[in-house]
Amino acid sequence: MPKLARTSLLAALVAAPFAAGFLQTPAVAQPETAPAQNESRWSADRASQLLAYIEGVGADGLTPAAYSPDRLRAAMGDEAARTRIADEIFMRLSADLSGGSVRGADRVSWYMAPSGLGETERRQMLQRAKNGNVAAVLNGLLPTHPQYALLKNALANPANAERRDLIRTNMERWRWLPRNLGERHVIVNVPAFTAAIIDNGEVTARHRTVVGTTRTPTPSLSAMATAVTFNPWWTVPQSIVRTMRGFGGYQVSQGNGYRIVRQPPGPRNALGRIKIEMPNEHAIFLHDTPSQNLFNNPVRAYSHGCVRTHNIRDFAAHLLEPTGRWERPAIDRAINTGRNQTHRLARPIPVYIAYFTAAATADGSLVTYADLYGRDGRVRQALNRAGNSQTAAN
Repeated sequence: MPKLARTSLLAALVAAPFAAGFLQTPAVAQPETAPAQNESRWSADRASQLLAYIEGVGADGLTPAAYSPDRLRAAMGDEAARTRIADEIFMRLSADLSGGSVRGADRVSWYMAPSGLGETERRQMLQRAKNGNVAAVLNGLLPTHPQYALLKNALANPANAERRDLIRTNMERWRWLPRNLGERHVIVNVPAFTAAIIDNGEVTARHRTVVGTTRTPTPSLSAMATAVTFNPWWTVPQSIVRTMRGFGGYQVSQGNGYRIVRQPPGPRNALGRIKIEMPNEHAIFLHDTPSQNLFNNPVRAYSHGCVRTHNIRDFAAHLLEPTGRWERPAIDRAINTGRNQTHRLARPIPVYIAYFTAAATADGSLVTYADLYGRDGRVRQALNRAGNSQTAAN
């Protein structure tokens, strides 16, 4: 199959800001402990480096006051106190840089595995910082994707607090993502209504999408695409079954106290002619649709949560290309048989369904997308609350 012209990385960042980076171990929530007696102390010089880093952390969208710089400054003359306080600060700061400072429910429908370092890895980093360049150690925890750096540059420009908070919110979401997205991966940016295939940092396919309504929002999650199904069956969700007035044309069987309703393959099937198999607990996947006219609308939030994908036959051909068997004509022939059939990918491909409301360009401009599900506010408030609570404590 002829490949699409390779899209520039900059264009990729604007429409679906994702690419590969470095691997980090998922965070494990564990209680922090005081440094053991045989651990090294913080010298005044390296504690000063840590203090300087804290005072400049606003460049990464975090609040310096959240990391108690006044406490560290006051303890500079006492080695024991300096070490104890610097250890506490470093452990918190390294957790926030590697995995994000906003956690729990404030992430709002974000179901990807934590990206940050666990306590053991952060204590190893702590020892490296005590014996080396503190800023270099901490900077090594930040997202390596170009979009994070572009957002950081953009953050240095606007004086408008609302604009700065928008940038900070999206930088924070970058800290939630894995550092290694995969050599080949699929990115869905829900507010941008786009799905893209990324190969070695460049977009090789980008398609318009239809995502969940505000009543049935698409969650942020990651899964592995394993196969493509032609002429899929559709198992109707129970929330829809309860509202159906009749079952003509559907296959109905009895479950444990409920009806199992399935729609046979065909041109009117709700999934269209193709489904991308990507098992996950939310039953969210990419699929075709008979309602092709919806892809012409600028705001495309009409689904029950799954991601309808425009020109999905071409999309599937890209995913299946490494098998050497499924160029677009072969896909068309398989679909025309009307037979339900599933074909595995050459290897599983990571799929990330994410929520980014801003992307930055190389000239410092910002491309923004509507906050479709109103998720930015919780993140912004949590970012600001962290700094305010520490200021009050100090």
